Amino acid sequence: MAELPEVDLAQEDVDIKHGSSGDGGDVAPAVGAPVKEEAAEDAEAKPPTTTTERHISIQTKLEDLEMLVDLTGAGRKSCPLCPEDKFKACYSHKLRRHLQNLHWKVYVEFEGQRMCICHLPCRHLKNNLSTEQASGRLRAHYHCVVCSVTIARKTDMVSHLKRHVNKGETEASYSGGPDVLPEDHAPSGHVYEIMKELGTNVQLLPNYSTPQKSDTYFNRKMKANRQLVFCSLAVLAQERNPLECLDAFGATGIMGLQWAKHLRGAVKVTVNDISEACIKMIKENCKLNNIRVDGGPRGPRGPDGAGGEAQEVPINSVEVSKMDANVIMHLRPFDYIHLDPYGTAVNYLDAAFRNVRNLGIISVTSTDTSSLYAKSLNVTLRHYGCQIVRTEYYKELAARVVIATVARAAARCNKGIEVLLAVALEHFVLVVVRVLRGPSQADESAKKLRKLVHCQWCEARAFLRQGNLADDTLPCTCHGSLPGRTALQLGPLWSGPLFNTGFLRQMLLAAVQHNMDDIQPLVKTLICESECTTLKSLVHGAPSLVHGAPALTNQVECGVVIQTLQSGEEPGAADPPGKRKSGEDSGSIVKRLKLEASLEHPAFYYSLHRHSIRGMNMPKLNKFLQYLSEAGFRVSRTHFDPTGVRTDATLEQFKSVLTKYSVPTCTNSSGTCTSRQSVL
Repeated sequence: MAELPEVDLAQEDVDIKHGSSGDGGDVAPAVGAPVKEEAAEDAEAKPPTTTTERHISIQTKLEDLEMLVDLTGAGRKSCPLCPEDKFKACYSHKLRRHLQNLHWKVYVEFEGQRMCICHLPCRHLKNNLSTEQASGRLRAHYHCVVCSVTIARKTDMVSHLKRHVNKGETEASYSGGPDVLPEDHAPSGHVYEIMKELGTNVQLLPNYSTPQKSDTYFNRKMKANRQLVFCSLAVLAQERNPLECLDAFGATGIMGLQWAKHLRGAVKVTVNDISEACIKMIKENCKLNNIRVDGGPRGPRGPDGAGGEAQEVPINSVEVSKMDANVIMHLRPFDYIHLDPYGTAVNYLDAAFRNVRNLGIISVTSTDTSSLYAKSLNVTLRHYGCQIVRTEYYKELAARVVIATVARAAARCNKGIEVLLAVALEHFVLVVVRVLRGPSQADESAKKLRKLVHCQWCEARAFLRQGNLADDTLPCTCHGSLPGRTALQLGPLWSGPLFNTGFLRQMLLAAVQHNMDDIQPLVKTLICESECTTLKSLVHGAPSLVHGAPALTNQVECGVVIQTLQSGEEPGAADPPGKRKSGEDSGSIVKRLKLEASLEHPAFYYSLHRHSIRGMNMPKLNKFLQYLSEAGFRVSRTHFDPTGVRTDATLEQFKSVLTKYSVPTCTNSSGTCTSRQSVL
């Protein structure tokens, strides 16, 4: 059974030493003697069984390496890991320094075993290399502690051992003997790790943090993404019930399990993945969370399904499917679809919009931040069809690039979109849109795809209007005062709003209801950003978050007043169903809708650090927001940048207010400088 790692790893660019002709056998050379043709003959004569003795270059302590040679005796002694032509016999004190500095100092450690560098002729010499190159470069190598292959470089050996760990092959070939079990039969306590998030337990392989080498990839840093997606699904579940939702890329299945465990009968969850290892892991995680696996296509889900075992009633049922994501989205309609592939999701947008139900929701998570954050411009043009550059507002630029791609995919299916949420953090870009069916809706969404004009000098920006030249659209005058081309056309980008305030308020209620304390500050920031207002002014606004929602109380957080839910009744209760509203109430609703339509949050933001003035102490960010608000501008913070300010003021107006309230660093004629204030 232990022959499998040897055959599987034979594809690597490593040379198998003499004596291991594909059967995993390895005969240790005699101490102090070079390996000759007798060793190869013994290895060929040896039956193809698992090696039970490790190579002499693999030791646990330096003393064990020194014990290979009797250093206490008199006379000259040879190095056990070097041939005579490389290191001649010498006295004990010189041989001890040789073993420490040449062999032991560059060892590779794996589970307590040190693989020292070996200079014996254990590797095949390449014909295209001269004798001097072969003796100098090819002879130095390491013996793998797991599969006994020889690898020349230390970094290659480290990568080689990581592949063993990713495959679950952490037992050394010499320590297990012929009864070593393969990865599938290894005990679960040795292979799996139990992790709990939002009350849901999942099993993780040791390689869960390496997506290139693991099918069951799990990223702890994406916790905020999973909670935002959960809250958006919880809001949609209040509108229609039951809700058919799809996690197209299940991996460990944690997202679909959280949906089924907390939303219960309001959702019918389908977790899909194309990997057989992921499907097995998802089913095991379902058992771990007392969730029944429903293998039928769309049949009724009964309460019992745990077999003949005496177990408690399952919390919910989850359908686990093994298909390509495009296939399952073409075969079945869904109300909610979440796309979270490793990298970009552009290859799955057409299939998602083809069969999603009207007024359903599609959430897209893109983790290819290198292309979205203008680090790989050719990849951005290839995947998203957009021209971008690195700007101070690059994160919002990335979100608008993704939304533009989503809008084009929806328009190809005669559908429009309503952007509910757009979040761009360090590790991902999340976009949540509602699907609006009809060619007219598709045309309205397509009209919001426009070019962006960006000034390379002052970073002023404006969406290009039809029939206008680039330099005429910008509010700055850099094109007239500076030589050369100052403006660039970026995009096409999404020029519409990035948030839906009412939807965000309902998401905050869902976060409070399910005790998601980590995500609540972010959702509150998004609510203020969608209305382009500060948290303090938000308190004096609407009395409730949503229609029929609990009232809000004031709470101070980081010196800023925010709103929190209270358990009491709402001051203005909702009218009973069927009762006609008064003319005053209906008129106020119309006015409020017009006000919300006219007060969309301004596009993009300005970084306070980017526009700081040399030799001036800037005001603190909260104070600067107050100064801008007193000057008559709409202003709010932004989640895209902790030092960013979203405002409807132009860049010149922004700089004038910043200059007015900035204090010079040097306050007297002698040149004594004051201490700089912190921005935050």
